[in-house]
Amino acid sequence: MHESTTRPAAVAGLFYPGDETELTMTVADLMRQVEPKPVAAPKALIVPHAGYIYSGPIAASAYSLLAPWHARIRRVVLLGPVHRVPVRGLALPGCRSFATPLGRVELDRAACEQLADMPQVTTYPAAHAAEHSLEVHLPFLQLLLDDFKLVPMTVGDASAKEVAEVLERIWGGDETLIVVSSDLSHYLPYRQAQAVDSATCQRILALDDDIDHEAACGATPIRGLLVAAREHGLEATLLDLRNSGDTAGDKARVVGYAAIAFTPRNGRDKLGEALLKLARNAIEQRLGVNVRPARADAPGLDAPGATFVTLTTAAGLRGCIGSLEAQRKLMDDVRENAAAAAFRDPRFPPISAAEWPEVRVEVSLLSAPVAFSCRDEADALRQLRPGEDGLILECGGRRATFLPQVWEQLPEPAEFLAQLKRKAGLPGDFWSPAVSLSRYTVRKWREPE
Repeated sequence: MHESTTRPAAVAGLFYPGDETELTMTVADLMRQVEPKPVAAPKALIVPHAGYIYSGPIAASAYSLLAPWHARIRRVVLLGPVHRVPVRGLALPGCRSFATPLGRVELDRAACEQLADMPQVTTYPAAHAAEHSLEVHLPFLQLLLDDFKLVPMTVGDASAKEVAEVLERIWGGDETLIVVSSDLSHYLPYRQAQAVDSATCQRILALDDDIDHEAACGATPIRGLLVAAREHGLEATLLDLRNSGDTAGDKARVVGYAAIAFTPRNGRDKLGEALLKLARNAIEQRLGVNVRPARADAPGLDAPGATFVTLTTAAGLRGCIGSLEAQRKLMDDVRENAAAAAFRDPRFPPISAAEWPEVRVEVSLLSAPVAFSCRDEADALRQLRPGEDGLILECGGRRATFLPQVWEQLPEPAEFLAQLKRKAGLPGDFWSPAVSLSRYTVRKWREPE
């Protein structure tokens, strides 16, 4: 395979700054605005690819996860859709490096050679020459990773199975990160886009690959990643979901953007399984069905943590109690909240030993709440992130919260906020300058059926 030397930057100065200093400062500013998320080392990311003024803040939400692993990640497999040149299958660029104003990124030529015999893989420089869906990610990666090589592929007409087969060939271990570049819906009105994009993200989080190109321009590589994620036991976490109406555009016709991380279930589940085990044991000890305290070993159990424990049966909610701030060890917090949800939730009678076998336990681990200012209720509604934000409302000594899971029952921001006000003992149409709002995100684990 004949290879030219370097693929030059095609959209520097258009999608992102063309000056090295300005670009470095822009990425640094975007990264500083990110609220850290408690997510383990990602194996794969879905990241948007619009101009930085539009999707840069959402991309930063994804790339913020890489900081602890900057030295470990040595190879980035980067897949993005073609926008200008049609391609059958997946196309390599036929060069040795990609250039940006920050310098060159070398290709992993050995990995590219590994793919050369696959019928769905071609070498097609024209599919890369003017394509922005891969290039816009490189400055983030260059500034956040120590030393890595790139496997860039544009994706055209291919099945999910064909994409997954390519990923499998170069899956690697902890040294390999997969990045799929995609925006979500295009040119819908703001509220309609929010609903469509939220539904798309819910399918991705469920590892459901029934996604079309109306929902995501990178649907083809996303579908392939979802097939691979199921095969490798990954789980998906939504990091950020906004659209151009939230960042720099008007709300008449917007483009949707999401940041989603895929992490190994075994890596995440060690903590999740420990928390579920501790919660269940705390209740069983009170019921007298298991008097021995549970032993659990997972990173972070001795550190301060805030949890909510939710109990459900086939009939619905059976109890939910939690902490909004980390004030005790995580292992102690989950045990106390489990017992409180089972026996001290004022909305329900205490759980009995007879009904206990039918109860499922869910544990949510909360990030630190972050207050946000709003001019009025309309401004607050504009800032809410459906499906992602847990919300705390405080006013005049009253306080209430909804976990992010409540968006499943109340997907409209106005109704979500109105019901939260009612939970706090306020009228649904109440508003006052004294209202204080804070948001948080959660990691959650639920016992299987």
